Amino acid sequence: MKRMFICGNWKMHTNRLEAVGLAKAIKGLASESAKVEVGACPPFVYLLAVAEAVAGSDFSVGAQNLYFEPKGAFTGEVSGQMLADCGCKYVIIGHSERRHVIGETDGVINKKVHAAFAAKLKPILCVGELLEEREAGKTEDVVRRHVTEGLKGLSPGQVCETVIAYEPVWAIGTGRTATPGQANDVHVFIRGLLSKMHGDVTAKAVRIQYGGSVKPENAYELMAQPEVDGALVGGASLKADSFSQIVREAARACE
Repeated sequence: MKRMFICGNWKMHTNRLEAVGLAKAIKGLASESAKVEVGACPPFVYLLAVAEAVAGSDFSVGAQNLYFEPKGAFTGEVSGQMLADCGCKYVIIGHSERRHVIGETDGVINKKVHAAFAAKLKPILCVGELLEEREAGKTEDVVRRHVTEGLKGLSPGQVCETVIAYEPVWAIGTGRTATPGQANDVHVFIRGLLSKMHGDVTAKAVRIQYGGSVKPENAYELMAQPEVDGALVGGASLKADSFSQIVREAARACE
């Protein structure tokens, strides 16, 4: 049985002291339930400190981005090999803020997914529509493009190792959340796409997270949906108590 995955995305928040303190406060969550994997993606500059703070635990450390080349004259960029050397297991790729603020294309995102596997990292591929796209009835078109372009060229085995995070852009940091039914419907759609692309066995193996204003008050209902395999948590992951409650609600949903 695949484990649900609750992962914090700390974005451009925390200083070193706060990052280490938060990591120490939540690392014990990783051993609370055999059904829930727990992790976090701190800012680049605190990855080593966080990895050291959670050493010896089952807590999974990830990064928020990577560059698609392994090394070279790319000032300011960070390679997958560097992330792995810092103790990362996962890396977020294609987050809406990278797509819509930084301007990353589907082609660049696909290169990054391949670079993650080359560095033995597991990608968390983010997909999701803007508010105007949902209102125009284009949710499935957008999600289809993000999934198919993001996974292009991967083997079925690599797809199995990929985490997909459905994050409706209109629900990220806005306080608005997709209803449990809305979230599950898109997850069903993604699962169907994966089945067409790589077969039922691979599709069932992929963990599909929900992200978008996940908090303790809505975590159980979201995680209890049959096709929701975890959460990529933003603001609520910056406080140990709220993140801990989300993890425990996820564990309860697995019962």
